Amino acid sequence: MNKVQIGIKENLINFILLVVTNFFVGSMVGLERTILPIIGEEDFGLASASAALSFIISFGFSKAIVNYFAGAIAERLGRKKVLIIGWSIGLLVPLLVIFATSWWMIVIANIFLGINQGLAWSMTVNMKIDISKPTQRGLAVGLNEFAGYVGVAVMAAVSGFVATNFSNRPEPFYLGIIIVVIGFILSLLVRDTEEHIKLQTKSSKNNGRTLSAKEVFKTTTFKNKSLSSITFAGLSTNLKDGMAWGLFPLFFTGVGLTVSQIGVLVAIYPASWGFFQLFTGALSDKIGRKWLIVGGMWLQALSLWMILFVNQYSLWFIAAILLGLGTALVYPTLQASISDVAQPEWRASSMGVYRFWRDSGYAFGALFAGLLTDTLNVNWAIGLVALLPLSAGLIAAIRLNETLPSLNKQP
Repeated sequence: MNKVQIGIKENLINFILLVVTNFFVGSMVGLERTILPIIGEEDFGLASASAALSFIISFGFSKAIVNYFAGAIAERLGRKKVLIIGWSIGLLVPLLVIFATSWWMIVIANIFLGINQGLAWSMTVNMKIDISKPTQRGLAVGLNEFAGYVGVAVMAAVSGFVATNFSNRPEPFYLGIIIVVIGFILSLLVRDTEEHIKLQTKSSKNNGRTLSAKEVFKTTTFKNKSLSSITFAGLSTNLKDGMAWGLFPLFFTGVGLTVSQIGVLVAIYPASWGFFQLFTGALSDKIGRKWLIVGGMWLQALSLWMILFVNQYSLWFIAAILLGLGTALVYPTLQASISDVAQPEWRASSMGVYRFWRDSGYAFGALFAGLLTDTLNVNWAIGLVALLPLSAGLIAAIRLNETLPSLNKQP
């Protein structure tokens, strides 16, 4: 038996397998990104924005709840088993969409998608952190999120292309069945990280001291200044994304763009988000976490307002890239900050609490976006939602301590 070592280089094959696995995890979300809001309007005749966005609400809340429990479940069953369970549940998603005869079946499909994402994505990021050194966490999370959101982008573009050349259903969702099979096989090949966790726990300054689930929830949500600032920034980021997921196709349809053009714009935002995370996570390991988080939150707000105030395809394209860059600055950095502060014994549980609040943002974003669109209009909904990341950046600037161990020994 090989000696267990901590470090990306020391666990390179397993690390690469986890990166590739998360590409397919992200692809499950990308499959729906371009066409599901359009299916709601065209196939099921949903006139209300709130009704059309109900699939995102069901996805967001189910993913958030599963995120919360995923950490605790993984600490009992092991990361690999939870990853495999996540993929098993994922198979239900494309099958339900393919055979849906009413909108409630789409909503149920997205509950299962939320469970799939909550289990599978949570485990890929936790397993990468388990095998990485403290000074590699930003890089590890950045590569994980890069792979996932490139998966989102690729499949958003591919599904839009397939829908344009064939139909909205069922052809794009045949791809979903293939994605699940590949993801399941990859998960069987991944090595569990239980021994790495034990090694980190032995060397932890906090060795022997554990927190209850209630204590972890309170500490992450509001008791610890840094953790609570990180959590609110995560919630604001995904609230913005829940709105973008639901309203961007409707907004761009309203200004006269084709499904293919919308597919490109909807894809370039997560593509940019994914690509820049190759660099932003690693950058946070060098220069620190705090100001990347603050700047990224503010750039998200400004990019949303840019989308509203320009009226040209090329400028919308640039705004979508900037929105992705703003998200990329914060996404891996927030999770790396959580792992800086939380101790190995309760790190997965703290990450679960953070991801619970962060991904509930999908649901709140879709809910608020739908209500604002129905009472005002799409433009007002996008503009008002942008106030959240702006506020989160301000709070982080005031309350968040630098968490990178090499810059702050007492985060």
